Amino acid sequence: MIYDEISSNKRKSILLISIFIIVIIILGYLIGFYIGNVILGPIMAFLISIIFILISYFAGDKLILSMSHAKEVNKKDYPHLVNTVEGLSIAAGIPTPKIYTIEDSAINAFASGRSPKHAAVTVTTGAIKRLNREELEGVIGHEMSHIKNYDVRFMMLAVLLVGVITLLSDFILRTFLFSRGGDREGKGGIFVVIILLGLVLAILSPLIAQLLKFAISRKREFLADANGTLLTRNPMGLANALKKIRDDKEPLVEAANKATAALFIENPLRKIGGKINSLFSSHPDVNERIRRLEKM
Repeated sequence: MIYDEISSNKRKSILLISIFIIVIIILGYLIGFYIGNVILGPIMAFLISIIFILISYFAGDKLILSMSHAKEVNKKDYPHLVNTVEGLSIAAGIPTPKIYTIEDSAINAFASGRSPKHAAVTVTTGAIKRLNREELEGVIGHEMSHIKNYDVRFMMLAVLLVGVITLLSDFILRTFLFSRGGDREGKGGIFVVIILLGLVLAILSPLIAQLLKFAISRKREFLADANGTLLTRNPMGLANALKKIRDDKEPLVEAANKATAALFIENPLRKIGGKINSLFSSHPDVNERIRRLEKM
């Protein structure tokens, strides 16, 4: 059951990231068509993507921790937390990540870093105080799974691809709307069709990209739930922690924002935006996650 869950989510995640790449190639081709070089357009899109990826790869984790106002802790501060992280690191077969806390009464946590050797686990003080031993272990096991599976790198890539798609779409919109197009006269209806197609894609691509990013995030959460259970051998620990998170009357993590919300074990902004927010949620329904854990 657990291994089937892991395999299924990995396949779906690969499919979703492939759709991202296809959208970028199409936008690059449209740019190339407009400038009169269908090869140059995709190359430009590729180079922009590489620049974004390199910046995120080497500096993204530090930026996330700084934005979240996270503070590094040691064993004297929170011995139980440190012992839990160390024990589950051994179980996962990865180096012990750095440990950070966010001063906040909400129950939440997230993992960051480009690889298991350059990783960190961040937990709110609310989670430390309000979760029992098994529940905290379940939460840490979930975050360890994100680190072991390179989920953080994967999600950072998804965020970057959204940025690239938005950038390219904006470029196409501005070019098509504000150019005179005099040098394109004589190309007939085909050029008109291409322009209309480009405008439609330019308008819809950022929305599609955001929806795909959230879908990728939801799949990775299910995967981390399953993998975390493999580490702790106790699915009810995480299930009970998620119940406390679900029933938390003040779930907002003050330091969280739209850029970092997808990294948390449960969306810290879920009470903002009303019912329509569920379509754009970076996390699957918490009750569905609990149901799956209880069946394991």
